[in-house]
Amino acid sequence: MIQYLPILALMVLATLFAGLSIIASVLMAPKKPNPAKSAPYECGIIPSFEPPERFPVRFYLVAMIFVVFDIEIIFIYPYAVISRSLGTFGVVEMLVFGATMFVAFLYLVSNGALNWGHIKRNRGEDNPFEERTTSSTIRRVSSKEKTAA
Repeated sequence: MIQYLPILALMVLATLFAGLSIIASVLMAPKKPNPAKSAPYECGIIPSFEPPERFPVRFYLVAMIFVVFDIEIIFIYPYAVISRSLGTFGVVEMLVFGATMFVAFLYLVSNGALNWGHIKRNRGEDNPFEERTTSSTIRRVSSKEKTAA
């Protein structure tokens, strides 16, 4: 029974942490919400309009690629340490694991994880192969334009 004491202590600590976090969030939450407090924080800039389009799903696909490769590296390191003692079984298991990770990668790439929009949309309607320069991609705002608007 004494060997289960650390597990019991960890469960008690986890429960206390969860309970105290909920109580703290209730006590410290804004009591009188207003639009400024309810708005998302964007580096201190108050949003003057809604974004023109929804956040692209491709960002999450790239994050999934990162997680897939991160998990692959985490599992390959212990294999590399004891690969000689595992023998053929270890090689087959790593091949199966690598194939699984490769299929996950192919799925993400086939769903457009690495495509960042259409060429025409990014480079202009007339010539999709025109070179991007600072004069074509950056809009300069002068003091004259600010006063005129």
